Amino acid sequence: MTSPRRRFLILGLDGGTFDLLDPLMDAGELPFLKSMVRNGVRAPLTSVYPAKTIPAWYSFATGQDPGQLGIYGFTEPTDEPGTSRIVQTFRPAEAMWDQLSRKGVKVGVVNFPLGAGYPIHGFVMPGMFSAHPVTYPLSLGAEVEDTLGAPYPPELPIHRESDRAHWLELATQTVMQRGRSAAALAERYRPEFLFTLFRETDRVEHQYWSELARPVSEIPADLLRFWRAVDAACREVDTAFRSSGGPAVTLVVSDHGHGENRSDFFTNRWLIEEGLLVLREGKDVGGRNLLARMILWSQQRGLGRLLAKPVADFLREGKAEGFARLLNGAGSFEQMAERIDWRRTVAYSYPVPEGIYLNLRNPDLTPERRTAVLNEIRRRLESYSDARIEVLEPERLYHGHPFGRAPSLLIRVDQMRTEPRMDFSYPMPLIRERPEFFYGCGNHRMDGILIGAGDGVRAGADAGPLSLLDIAPTVLEGMGLPAPATMTGRSFGRRLGLAA
Repeated sequence: MTSPRRRFLILGLDGGTFDLLDPLMDAGELPFLKSMVRNGVRAPLTSVYPAKTIPAWYSFATGQDPGQLGIYGFTEPTDEPGTSRIVQTFRPAEAMWDQLSRKGVKVGVVNFPLGAGYPIHGFVMPGMFSAHPVTYPLSLGAEVEDTLGAPYPPELPIHRESDRAHWLELATQTVMQRGRSAAALAERYRPEFLFTLFRETDRVEHQYWSELARPVSEIPADLLRFWRAVDAACREVDTAFRSSGGPAVTLVVSDHGHGENRSDFFTNRWLIEEGLLVLREGKDVGGRNLLARMILWSQQRGLGRLLAKPVADFLREGKAEGFARLLNGAGSFEQMAERIDWRRTVAYSYPVPEGIYLNLRNPDLTPERRTAVLNEIRRRLESYSDARIEVLEPERLYHGHPFGRAPSLLIRVDQMRTEPRMDFSYPMPLIRERPEFFYGCGNHRMDGILIGAGDGVRAGADAGPLSLLDIAPTVLEGMGLPAPATMTGRSFGRRLGLAA
């Protein structure tokens, strides 16, 4: 008689970091996650670069890095200057649940960033790209809404400074509904593999990192209530998944970490200063620059900050677009594209903020010149005195084939404590104290989390250095399937005590 196959539950906490979870667990605020650490293993999980939601979660799902997938951000360039499109789905590379499904394993996917569900041996409830996702099977959405007695929760709306209480309450309710939905589907469909993503954790960290980084006794009650809801939702899904019986392992993972960020590097502004990006009209309008400087000035003064916050909400909601363009600087890259002299411009940053692209529309930028130009850009960036800028080449960072729509270079500023931006909102390349009422106070880091517990996992085992790419082959091996050679990641299951 063969033993039952080990089942896997993966709970995704977008932006999860031990810098936040450890103090909360130590203070008893997250009893479920603490019990998992006590009875299992924990380890930092190094993300891919750029450490952004789409390339990171897609790399997690497939075991392939962004270069192999051709996915470096939320969007990718088109053939028209200053335009982009949402990235293609990961479907050209199979996700771990696709491979399990083909082998007859029943799988479930809840809230993974997808445009729509698709036929699979199990169910898919997509997330992120639509308020009314197309599920598989089509009846799934109605089933979930019957369970909730309410519509399935979409992505959180844009954060508004003037409505903190409502926004955080909505985030808390959404986490609870997300957990209840996944738990109900686990009980109804009894999948052997289930992935559930909580995106709300990242959104809250972006806006309120400065408060979350305080000692736990000083964290506001509404933020503690949110994280208790996250812990309770994880427990609810785990309990429902295990109710089907049989050996089971639960992994809690994040796509990247999180930390404080108060600085911005405006790459296109730097390129303008260096003469590498050329505007047709020359210098920006002086009045616009003056207003941008006034916004920065207001950041340093209490009354100015109070007045600026409702203005920030006004601009975010898209009201009075002409006024928004004037007050918020020269605007987005898309708005500025028509002012760029594409025949004279050498390089630009768009649509991946961490990326610098050579302008192949420049007739002087011949293939023979490109290597020399990239080396010069690298030299200038690395010698920039006001910030530490690492310059990364896709060919050295990724595996695989020619990189198609990849940036020519990628940059990482101040070890990700400064965020690269591609808009033209301010007249200077570097802002050390950014207006957090526009951009929040937290940003991504490379180290995410892995917490694992369950049948076969040795409590306290040393998992060693781990990559986000290692999760997919580990799950496949743990469920008795070989990882395909196309996967860059490598299984760490044996280090945890999981037999193949």
